[in-house]
Amino acid sequence: MKTRQTIRKTGIYGTLGPSCADTEILTEMLSLGMTGVRLNLSHMSIQEAEPMLTSLKNAMENCGRSCSLLIDMQGPELRIGVLKTPLVLTEGNILDLEELCAPQQVLDAVRPGQMILLDDGRLLLLAEDSRTARVIRGGKLTSRKSIALPGTEIRLPALTGEDLMNISCAAEHGVTGVMQPFVRSGEDLKTVRAALDAAGGQKIRLFAKIEDMKGVERLPELLETADEIVIARGDLGNAMPLWELPAIQKRIAARCRAEDKPFMVVTQMLSSMEHSPVPTRAEISDIFNAVLDGAASVMVTGETAAGSYPREVIRYLANTAAEAERYLQNCEVK
Repeated sequence: MKTRQTIRKTGIYGTLGPSCADTEILTEMLSLGMTGVRLNLSHMSIQEAEPMLTSLKNAMENCGRSCSLLIDMQGPELRIGVLKTPLVLTEGNILDLEELCAPQQVLDAVRPGQMILLDDGRLLLLAEDSRTARVIRGGKLTSRKSIALPGTEIRLPALTGEDLMNISCAAEHGVTGVMQPFVRSGEDLKTVRAALDAAGGQKIRLFAKIEDMKGVERLPELLETADEIVIARGDLGNAMPLWELPAIQKRIAARCRAEDKPFMVVTQMLSSMEHSPVPTRAEISDIFNAVLDGAASVMVTGETAAGSYPREVIRYLANTAAEAERYLQNCEVK
């Protein structure tokens, strides 16, 4: 006898930012199928984000829909500091690393020949010595973008002081989930869980972001503590040649399915739509395949936070996920 698969409804997440901070825009995004939003606290505190959260609350009231709210912690992620003005990095030029306002731990770790990845790997430097680097892949660099030193481990605490402040008021702001970046072990998650529980956030779900090979290797112990696994392909793609990333994504997805653990796929799902009203065919296929692989949720980041077409982004994301769900529902299995 043949039966039809039971298909879970895929969560559709956008990211709050200047491009979608308006109540009217958020109302339309919710109406188009957005079920949750991410607030990136690497750039602001919950208190500083209150105007956007008020817009979100008003949007939910306007369309009579609920919306999950995830806060993305700073955690042990390395970022450059606040730049006075954006830097334009030209290929072949030599850059003084202090111009990046990089954390001191990064400057101390740089050695000649060290690769330095900026802004999720969009820009690439090669260290000439401990203080200067040659621009290999250039572009425009703005404040608070990620910085990574492939092959070099820099130990940082699981939570920053700013993280603890944000966690302390998460429950009162209606936060439903906390995303912990660069999870290195089950102990990282237990630290976050303890801070949440102490702040009255016992019902807040814990999302473990897999962003380097240490997270991949420790996945079995993360599955025990996390409520949901996040395949965060930006920094994860910096940890390996990009052509190896799809296999890693498939491995994580398969392990999550085997353990019946929900997982989210995120980063550059509709990257072209930051500047285009229509996505590429490859991006649509990426979303479709993520749902086929069993993703409980899919998320866009800069596409809605800073892009030109936040409403269209959600329309394509939600409709593609729904089409994948219909495909699965129509696939008969023995």
